[in-house]
Amino acid sequence: MSASDGAGLGQPCWVSLLTADLASAQDFYGAVLGWKFRPGSLGEGFAVAISDGKPVAGLSDIVSRMGLSASWTSYFAVADADMVASRVRERGGTVAVGPLAVGRGRVVLAADPAGAVFGFWEGKNLPGWRIGTGAAPAWLELRTRDAFAAAMFYGEIFDWTVDRPERIEVRYEDDAVTVRAGERTVACLRGGAVEADPDPRIRPRWHVFFRVDDVEKAVEAALANGGAVVSEPTHSRVGREATLRDREGALFTVTVKTGC
Repeated sequence: MSASDGAGLGQPCWVSLLTADLASAQDFYGAVLGWKFRPGSLGEGFAVAISDGKPVAGLSDIVSRMGLSASWTSYFAVADADMVASRVRERGGTVAVGPLAVGRGRVVLAADPAGAVFGFWEGKNLPGWRIGTGAAPAWLELRTRDAFAAAMFYGEIFDWTVDRPERIEVRYEDDAVTVRAGERTVACLRGGAVEADPDPRIRPRWHVFFRVDDVEKAVEAALANGGAVVSEPTHSRVGREATLRDREGALFTVTVKTGC
């Protein structure tokens, strides 16, 4: 099994929640998003969220051990973690962790020049897990100061313009940079949203959008289970959505749409 069995090279291949309390996180997301959970293959402290019998995301309680904040992290598939880590550094980004051997692959946590945290993975990907399909997240969205500069950075480190099967296509449309794999939009990069956001604590970051049947019900469940609302339910440029924080402050967005 290679990257082509799941997400292709340069594409989002997984999302994971870093938390300080795995049991509490499972309780919260089970109530808000209806997820079930099973132990992760990496041992104690890891879990996999399941929706409709399919893996959705990972959860790990390594926050306290690594001195990190609770957050959702988006990972991209790569063929050579060392090479991509070098590209990150050469282009003004930061490599915080790795390449670190995990399970049957290697993982890196990094930040782009604007400070948005992301990860990349060298190894076997989950078959069938593709952004915008099945139980996987609806899409990912980078909110940053300069979408064009961000597109240049990620395009160069992940070879988005390289001709290969299921080639990545990058377009500028509707005041955003869209990243497409075939017919699927897998990510959006939006500029200028950071300073305009009503929450001053929000900095450049990758947001994960999870699909729900009813945005208002998800918001009610989040509030009833110790979460908070960052952006009230509204009709955005791509559909109805709301941005929430879980019990530990990790941001995520719920939406009724399947793509940006």
